[in-house]
Amino acid sequence: MKKIVLCLSSLAVLASCGTAKEEARSKRTFTTPVTHTSVVECILYDGMTKESRQLATVAAGNEVQVMDTVSAYFVKVRVTADGKTQAGYMYRTCFGKR
Repeated sequence: MKKIVLCLSSLAVLASCGTAKEEARSKRTFTTPVTHTSVVECILYDGMTKESRQLATVAAGNEVQVMDTVSAYFVKVRVTADGKTQAGYMYRTCFGKR
């Protein structure tokens, strides 16, 4: 009888943990791009590696839309330059501290 009670209580604990994880996932909010101004001239890359192609150069003082902070060094941005919009990656150091 003790084994049955122990098993049932263990199942109850595991079920409550699963429910907590699902609730945490459902509370995530989707954010919209945030406008930032570059403080130095930076390059927009198509990836986050040394072999990444340069898409555009963003002059100091230009606004970009930061869509995601993807790593400790890069952010995913959307830039409008020369009448066309491009998405890519820029170094975090292009922006001042907030």
